[in-house]
Amino acid sequence: MKHLKILLLLAGLSAAAAANATTIEMTVNGLVCGFCAQGIEKTLRKDPATDEVFVSLEHRLVAVATKPDADITDDTLREALKDSGYDVVAITRTERPIATIRGELGAKR
Repeated sequence: MKHLKILLLLAGLSAAAAANATTIEMTVNGLVCGFCAQGIEKTLRKDPATDEVFVSLEHRLVAVATKPDADITDDTLREALKDSGYDVVAITRTERPIATIRGELGAKR
């Protein structure tokens, strides 16, 4: 019985962590230049839940780190990028910091 309680507690913590993902990674079509990246950053930074934004034109990736205990819905992100002229292909929520993503892609700060 004690092991079951521990497993349920761990499952609950895992679900809570997934619900409060700190980084939202999006595959985006239509990224072609530095002005695209600047426009996306400016648009996403307007959301009060946004902590940091990273855009990789080469990998068609937009990553948004949210502030602690804050979130941005997938619909809000899709709408913001659609209104800016881009097509969001996929959205993934992770715990990877943007610095890790930037390092994996060999991107400069």
